[in-house]
Amino acid sequence: QVQLVESGGGLVQTGGSLRLSCAASGFAISNYVMSWYRQVPRKERDLVATLNTGGNINYADSVKGRFTISRDIANNTVFLQMNNLKAEDTAVYFCNAVARDYTHRLVTYWGQGTQVTVSS
Repeated sequence: QVQLVESGGGLVQTGGSLRLSCAASGFAISNYVMSWYRQVPRKERDLVATLNTGGNINYADSVKGRFTISRDIANNTVFLQMNNLKAEDTAVYFCNAVARDYTHRLVTYWGQGTQVTVSS
């Protein structure tokens, strides 16, 4: 069964750090573009970081220099290390996987989300 399970969220003070994990099952993350998104209630879901199948990485300007996306292919897990957290980082963080099936149609998987709250 295909599944993405995020963990590692919680409450942290401004300037603190958290490490989010996204454990994938039912597919190999090495064959998918893996991303982290975040969403505040009543707002759009915004892209935070992306790691493609070749290992190339892109970040949103708002998190550059503070967040790091990485993957452990052997354990089929993606991480988001978040340092120097700010109040505006407060959101639900979602793991995302995208690839194309045999017909070249996009296949997208989402995790359930994990809450990150940064106190001000």
